[in-house]
Amino acid sequence: MPVPLPILLPAAAASLAYLNAKSSIWYDARLIKSIAKAALRVRHGLKHDTINLFYTLETSAQNPRLANQLLLIFEGRTYTYAQAYDKILRYGHWIRTRFDVKPQDVVAMDFENSDTFIFIWFALWSIGAKPAFINYNLSGKPLSHCIEAAKTKLCLIDPTVASKFDDESVKQALPNVNFAIFTSEAEAEASSTAPERAPNSARSDDSMANMAMLIYTSGTTGLPKPAVVSWGKCIYGGSMASTLLGRGNGDIMYTCMPLYHSSAALLSFCATLVSGSTQALGRKFSTKTFWDDCRASNATSIQYVGETMRYLLAAPPQLDPVTGENLDKKHLVRAAFGNGLRPDIWDRVKDRFGIETIAEFYAATESPGSTWNLSSNDFGRGAIGRSGWLYSLLLGSGAAIVEVDWTTDAPARDPVTGRCRRVKPGEPGEMLYRLPPEDIQMRFQGYFNNKGASDSKILRDVFAPGDAWFRSGDVLRRDASGLTFFSDRIGDTFRWKSENVSTTEVSEVIGLHPAVREANVYGVQLPHHDGRAGCAAIAFNTPVPDDATLQSLATHVKAELPRYARPLFLRLVRDVGVGSQTTGTNKQQKQALRAAGVKPTSTAGEDEAELYWLRGNSYVPFREKEWKELEGGRVKL
Repeated sequence: MPVPLPILLPAAAASLAYLNAKSSIWYDARLIKSIAKAALRVRHGLKHDTINLFYTLETSAQNPRLANQLLLIFEGRTYTYAQAYDKILRYGHWIRTRFDVKPQDVVAMDFENSDTFIFIWFALWSIGAKPAFINYNLSGKPLSHCIEAAKTKLCLIDPTVASKFDDESVKQALPNVNFAIFTSEAEAEASSTAPERAPNSARSDDSMANMAMLIYTSGTTGLPKPAVVSWGKCIYGGSMASTLLGRGNGDIMYTCMPLYHSSAALLSFCATLVSGSTQALGRKFSTKTFWDDCRASNATSIQYVGETMRYLLAAPPQLDPVTGENLDKKHLVRAAFGNGLRPDIWDRVKDRFGIETIAEFYAATESPGSTWNLSSNDFGRGAIGRSGWLYSLLLGSGAAIVEVDWTTDAPARDPVTGRCRRVKPGEPGEMLYRLPPEDIQMRFQGYFNNKGASDSKILRDVFAPGDAWFRSGDVLRRDASGLTFFSDRIGDTFRWKSENVSTTEVSEVIGLHPAVREANVYGVQLPHHDGRAGCAAIAFNTPVPDDATLQSLATHVKAELPRYARPLFLRLVRDVGVGSQTTGTNKQQKQALRAAGVKPTSTAGEDEAELYWLRGNSYVPFREKEWKELEGGRVKL
């Protein structure tokens, strides 16, 4: 007996939807379309010598359809594409004449999020200069190191962070650098400068691999390193993010993530620019103002990094002051885009705030590859990447997940062939990205003026003689359905507040304190927090530090380390070698300390350390009561 059509059609539709989700045909096509659009944009830019994204802004500003559309919203101020273009030309002319900046010069920028950040950034591009984005949390030696590493003669400074430069040690370390604070007087002078456009020759770049800017990354060891961000990465990153999210006219993305990071700079603002949409910008993240900013700007999408969404979930619902109505879903946001959203809160975010789509990605500033997961249903929950057979067939050869030798924290090699081995579906391994062996810089530009650090990220003879692959340093796993999940970071470097923290750097800073004999720094996992929080096992010069010493140490780390790198916990040990174990060659080991975490024990053994945590201006005892507050989610770190 034939099946009635009203019954057959819904059943067929459901079957096709399931087949599409599992095979990812539609999704793969969208990924491939995103890559193709980016490739065409790069090809056009190279052909016409307009790969500099200043030209994208200029084209939109001179297009009658886009000129009067909003490009930027910040703290109640709005700028159309035409207005921003005019401002950028004025700033560019002022910088060029005031400071004698030449094409290809690197200029450091130390700014909080603001409209001024955007204008100075693109003003530098408009005159052919290259911005170096300085993390405004840095001070002291890390700050001077970052500026020195950029090989710049000029550092433009936001007045809100200018007090850091009162430290004479910074200026003494950089005697040839001009530190220029962008005061209100300077802003007025720049804004009144004629909007004179630099000639096209000033912006000439003949390769997608040429440097567009420097963005700093902590890497795996040592002080922050300036990663070369190419024009190709700016265009591919912006195009991928905008196409996958379907951004265009009328779309408004809100971000309060720092613009000195590639996430906000490339995947939010550059994506806004290439899609002809609008950027709503917040100065800093705050649970109190986040949704107010979204409502005020009519944002249709938001950007998050790390624990942003967890913090928003932890905040109490906002209520209408007149009606008492819950405002959690009173907004226009349809999509949340970013990296670091954990599976345990994935659905809670969607349900509480009424967000339809999560767009999670995985990448690194210096990495030549990335993964993307656009999820509007249960399929893909918690994944950092997604692809099916079509994508794998056409583009899948560009990445591989290989076995790791955990004794060396490096990819394992077959003892017979000497080659690396791909993991089976579902097994964890290090993510590698293929590089052209004869022209590495086409895909991986490395670290600025640091060949040694750049070479350390390149692996040779991986699957065949002479091949070359980029080491991500991250352990991922990909299941049989094409979903990719993040497992862990290889090595001792840990990630906190969306920043990589170098244990070596932090140990060195702590060791400079006169009361510290030796310190071993590592990351510990905490309930209700993503990443790892910093903990330092410390042997003081006296058996037990007094209150003055603990307060002095807190003052020291706050002065010398950015907020995200400061150890939040101390584990007091008689000797670092006793409490943390050492190798036969007296090299510190961290595995046992990481495993012990910071949960206080009811009975302390002979070598059991006493725990402290950073509260206010000092380290204070951390006991069972404090642990229960942390475990219960009543404490935000």
